[in-house]
Amino acid sequence: MKKTYSVLSVCMILLFVGCSDAFLDKAPLDQLSEPTTFTTDANFETYCWGFYNTFPGFDLTPTNNEWNGDLMCQGSGSIGRDWLWQNVVEPNNADSWTDPYERIRRINLMLSNLEGSQLDEEGQKHWRSVGYFFRAYEHFQLLIKYGEFIYLDELVNETDLDVLYGPKTSRDEIAAMMLADLEYAEANIRAEGDNVVDQSVVRALISRFGLFEGTWRKYHSLGDETKYLRASADAGMALAQSFPNLHGNYDQVFNSTNLNGTNGILLYKAYEFDVMMHIHTSRHRNSAGNWDITKRGIDKFLCKDGETIWTSAMFEGDVNAPEDPYTEFRNRDERLYYMTPPPYQVVPTGQKTWEYDPDPKHREYIDLMSTLSDANHKPLPLSNWQGIILKQEPHYRKSNKGQGFMVSYTGYRFHKYYNEFHTGIQNKEYTDFPVFRMGEVLVNLAEALFELGEFDQDAANLTINKLRARGNVAALDIANFVDDPTRDADVDRVLWEIRRERAVELMGEGFRFDDIRRWRKAHEYGALEKLGRYVNNANFGNKLPIQGGASVGFVSPWGVPPGFPEHYYLYPIPLEELALNEKLVQNPGWKRAE
Repeated sequence: MKKTYSVLSVCMILLFVGCSDAFLDKAPLDQLSEPTTFTTDANFETYCWGFYNTFPGFDLTPTNNEWNGDLMCQGSGSIGRDWLWQNVVEPNNADSWTDPYERIRRINLMLSNLEGSQLDEEGQKHWRSVGYFFRAYEHFQLLIKYGEFIYLDELVNETDLDVLYGPKTSRDEIAAMMLADLEYAEANIRAEGDNVVDQSVVRALISRFGLFEGTWRKYHSLGDETKYLRASADAGMALAQSFPNLHGNYDQVFNSTNLNGTNGILLYKAYEFDVMMHIHTSRHRNSAGNWDITKRGIDKFLCKDGETIWTSAMFEGDVNAPEDPYTEFRNRDERLYYMTPPPYQVVPTGQKTWEYDPDPKHREYIDLMSTLSDANHKPLPLSNWQGIILKQEPHYRKSNKGQGFMVSYTGYRFHKYYNEFHTGIQNKEYTDFPVFRMGEVLVNLAEALFELGEFDQDAANLTINKLRARGNVAALDIANFVDDPTRDADVDRVLWEIRRERAVELMGEGFRFDDIRRWRKAHEYGALEKLGRYVNNANFGNKLPIQGGASVGFVSPWGVPPGFPEHYYLYPIPLEELALNEKLVQNPGWKRAE
């Protein structure tokens, strides 16, 4: 059962919000249409459509957030990211603080009107479950960033000063109440949900939240992690049994104009041309995307025999000096070819026409992509949004041979969301966005099971090996695999493989920075120099920034960052909130902390 919120829902939201805003001019929020709005099942459904705006569609924030991690960087090369270069300042205000609270108030308003409605007991339980799901989702956004905050489980008004201007709720209480909300929703939501949120979507959030909270508690020494890891694993296991199949083509999960009926998609946001669109694909096909993958990110992709580039006999490149871009890409996890453009070179015969370069090596991956992709997705050679042929990859910002679009600093340009469905019109993209999908659930499940001491070969086959199969990579045999020589010595060898698989499967989706924060590894991985391809700078007019100022070596846009301070693990609470509420204490380590 694949659920969607779509153009129709947006129209309903706009209609309802328009009416509600007009009504608010005449009546207090707490009196919002009680005689008419909160009555029938249809009324509650219409009201709840407004909650879906919380989900990230194809906006730029999740992908941009990847720059704060170790596997991606800002392709403009102009600055390092604030979190890695110790340039974060306490903001006066922040949408990441205020927006969830605005939505929580609307949710609690609906919940406070359930018992006075015309709904029967079953209806009340269902819409309470929907409200609890979204309330937990909003509190989760605050938990991820701030750790502790004022938890709101009931409707508060301007007169409720003890709550509005009270102290933060403890993390123990927050997490327990979130889990209780989600467990109630899992047990009481209708089988078909409200045509969007159903039990599978609730379980997907439990899978995500339980893993985050459980591992944060373990690696930040807070204790009581088992309860949350157990909840994550149980929810993930139920989903793995209910949705045993994945869509066979990884690229099409992110580049389809209709995800309806696609295996492994639990909830997606539907876009439609000239009605509701996004700009994500255009950013991959112009000069404004600025998303790059680092060498560390590329090295996460295994060879097809299931071994790393340092141990596999199938790897044909030089791990220490991989100057030839073609050898590095041979015999690799096929998800790599969807994540960054493989190397090629063609001879343009016009702006939008081309022929093969006389040297046959330059067509190797053109031929490969003709078997892995199609004309609407990632055929080679690539083209910009106008259809102008990109002459070659890698294609550097500082040495672009007159083609200033689709450029990269590291030489590994990120193009996970590249497609050619709508060449000729910029910033009017209509591919659907997967909000919750089984690819994430499976890596959540694998990690939760390992942390619980329950990850065996059956678990590997149920999770990691399904994802490897989609990349045409050999299965993981946990009793007999070659250890990664670059493994973090603090991380168990099997857990390292699970985390590596997570990095590959979810790359560019906004998870990595929060992952290394919950593992308490941001101070280590965030201090690593972000490198690109290994090059001879003379071949690029000596225009590329090379590690250590050398003439031959790895591209390095910024050098070594200063490190990730301990207090950066939690975001600073906005200063305006602290000024309004003297009982609200800043997170430890920030200037205004007490």
